[in-house]
Amino acid sequence: MTEHTLTVAGVAVDPRHWIGGERVASAGTFTDVSPIDGRALGEIARGTPAEAAAAVAAAKAAFPAWAATSRAERARILHAIADGVEKRLEELAIVETTDNGALLRSHRRGVMPRVAHNFRFFADWSLTLDHEDFETRGHTNHVSWDPAGPCVLITPWNAPLMLATWKIAPALAAGNTVVLKPAEWSPLTASLLADIAAEAGLPAGVLNVVQGYGSEIGDALTSHPDVRRISFTGSVPTARRIAASAAPHLTPLSLELGGKSPLLVFADADLDLAVDLAVEQYDNAGQVCLAATRILVEETVAEEFTRRFVAKAGALVQGDPREEATDIGPTIHPRQLEKIDGFVRRAVEAGARVVIGGHRVDERSYAPTLLTEVAQDSEIVQEEVFGPVLTLQTFADEDEAVRLADDTRFGLAATLVTGDRERADRVTGRLTAGTVWVNCFFVRDLKAPFGGSRHSGVGREGGTWSFDFYCDLKNTVTAPKGWNDHG
Repeated sequence: MTEHTLTVAGVAVDPRHWIGGERVASAGTFTDVSPIDGRALGEIARGTPAEAAAAVAAAKAAFPAWAATSRAERARILHAIADGVEKRLEELAIVETTDNGALLRSHRRGVMPRVAHNFRFFADWSLTLDHEDFETRGHTNHVSWDPAGPCVLITPWNAPLMLATWKIAPALAAGNTVVLKPAEWSPLTASLLADIAAEAGLPAGVLNVVQGYGSEIGDALTSHPDVRRISFTGSVPTARRIAASAAPHLTPLSLELGGKSPLLVFADADLDLAVDLAVEQYDNAGQVCLAATRILVEETVAEEFTRRFVAKAGALVQGDPREEATDIGPTIHPRQLEKIDGFVRRAVEAGARVVIGGHRVDERSYAPTLLTEVAQDSEIVQEEVFGPVLTLQTFADEDEAVRLADDTRFGLAATLVTGDRERADRVTGRLTAGTVWVNCFFVRDLKAPFGGSRHSGVGREGGTWSFDFYCDLKNTVTAPKGWNDHG
């Protein structure tokens, strides 16, 4: 441990940036606060444009050697990083829970194992990248995936390490170098990842971590002429600013943005399953971009669905996310809590009826909430709340269900519950969404494309789609003659 080290839940964390294989301090800091109890966890290096520029320079300097490293060697190092994640899984889990308030049991059993899997999957997938050569009038076409260059990755606070490595792993496997800017409300596990990567043998400058406020360093990163790719997960307004910043250099963007996803429940559905899926939308205190926050129920079963939903939701345990019995932890930040409460208060003023919840539990948490009697064009139906707030509307038939489901500016995901296979095929074919789940929720395979339509994003990631983004695809066309063959 050094004089700079913080101790968070018994784990040593360095609060400085990681640039060019070294820890770098800033003149200023910002306070990282735990949403669990409001306790200050420590002072974190507050990046400036100078540190942002230094990180891009380090990534640029490290790029030629890393790009020239064989796919097999890059994959070996990524697997070593995964080994390091698994070795420190408990530490990563408790630090992230302390930092962002998500359930410790989820971090232990699902999130951190997925972090390791991200590295293993993309390491292995990079070795399979291949397109069969084909001929054009006797000429041979050969497709290759070439490393693009330094990548800026900007990640959110709701699943910090998992969503960061969902970007970092394919970027590194592709032969790129990375500058990661983690969310200022949950920066700690990004710092631990830098340590793990260095211990795994990742060369200096290949992964850099710059902490701070997007308003202060974001433009310095996204407008930099040496950056070849930008990937961002977050809000639509921030995405617009990033796109404007990247535009002068035509830097390619991958944007995974907000959602206002529907959950459609038809009368022929297994209602117990439908209720289970609906209550699951309160996961992570509703702070999930994919959450199906608009529940649409066929009117003939709406009353029974609501009765069962209220009973199921009423059994949820809200409290300390470190406790095994807790189902819903705190909201990430008082500012977010105020935002959630504002949405609900305005909805009620506009005529919405509160079925359950509708209030703060304390200064850190919001009660699981269900609102009915909401207009389709109302703010609560059209805008992302990012909290444990669901709305319930009814529909008369399939056409109305699809019309209501698609009537927002978003298109990230949709969930459909029905006992009729033909109906499932018809409805999924009509819905506008990057992912549609039928009689299930949150089943994700890294081989599948992931992303949103309309205002929910630009591009797709996962499997080869990730490498299509993080690489420059090249087609080499070779003539059948012109060679000086000497036997």
